Amino acid sequence: MQPSDFTDKRWGRLMQMPEDYWAFVPGELPPKLVWNDALVGALSDADRGLGELAGVGRNIPNPHLLIWPFIRREAVLSSKIEGTQSTINDLLLFEATPEMHPLVSDVHEVVNYVRALDYGIERVKTFPISSRLICELHERLMDGVRGENMTPGKYRTSQNWIGPAGYTLNQASYVPPPPAELPDTLSALEKFIHHDGKRPPLIELAMVHYQFEAIHPFLDGNGRIGRLLITLLLCKRDILPQPLLYLSGYFEKHREAYAEHLWQVSRAGKWEDWITFFLRGVSEQSLDAIGRAKLLVALRETFLSKCREQTSSNAPAILLDELFQNPYITARGASELMKITAKAAQANITKLCKICILEETTGRKRDRVYVARKIIDVVNNPLDTLT
Repeated sequence: MQPSDFTDKRWGRLMQMPEDYWAFVPGELPPKLVWNDALVGALSDADRGLGELAGVGRNIPNPHLLIWPFIRREAVLSSKIEGTQSTINDLLLFEATPEMHPLVSDVHEVVNYVRALDYGIERVKTFPISSRLICELHERLMDGVRGENMTPGKYRTSQNWIGPAGYTLNQASYVPPPPAELPDTLSALEKFIHHDGKRPPLIELAMVHYQFEAIHPFLDGNGRIGRLLITLLLCKRDILPQPLLYLSGYFEKHREAYAEHLWQVSRAGKWEDWITFFLRGVSEQSLDAIGRAKLLVALRETFLSKCREQTSSNAPAILLDELFQNPYITARGASELMKITAKAAQANITKLCKICILEETTGRKRDRVYVARKIIDVVNNPLDTLT
């Protein structure tokens, strides 16, 4: 990274360090925006999509049917941006049968993302989004995974940088603020998060996300924490009644554009382009979440109807809601969840297999694992292949 990479409209200042490399310190929010047609149109579409999604969240009788799968999908996609190869099936199988599936590195990272997000969603109900909370989230995200030696839960005290493996600071494509600048930049960001601004909330979320990534306050995990904060801010500011919107699917789909837009804010102050891109993601992911929500609700009604036709017992129906928590199940797991004997649990699983809600996955006679594959399809497959 060199001064020649930046224009005179850059968002921030360059610092030449004693070790003869350059670092970038982003300016203090908010920037002054030029409200062009693309930005205004993107904001209108995003507000409309988010409003419809909020209505879905308020009106469905069982919001946990949506929250659970959306959190898992987000965890997989956000971690994928950072290079993990784990799938939604890997995550679900581990959560349902940890004794059968050792926790490998990639899955561990995704599990940690789920734990950090679950923790954050509960924490923001009674605690402000602050430097302390961000460090608490980071500690959970990095617990026991690659990067665990990089001071989990603590802001860095050494210089980091972004670039291909093996690059030095002088070769880096981006060098964030040096450690001595972190207290002031993070304090200013926290003040911006808590101020009573006059800008539309989604515009401010886009600003906060850029700013956090530009500061890059941890040695590892900055991207995942930055994306996680979007969801927490949506909940904290009551923009959504439930944590239903996640942008990692959009960022992963447009990975190169995502990185380029962030860079162009730093390099040339192109805030309008970045915010327009961000708002289009809100629109796209709102429509995606609405579509999946409706399909999951309809699928549950179909499953319930099949259960009523099969038996007058409520037990299979009770098990159904657990399947929307995790579509993988064992007789032992069903027994523990429903507080019934293993024999009774197996009988209920067998009934669900007969009406094609569950299918056995192992081919074994013992320690069998069953899956409601249609639920996974709705959570995991491209939406246009489901409708």
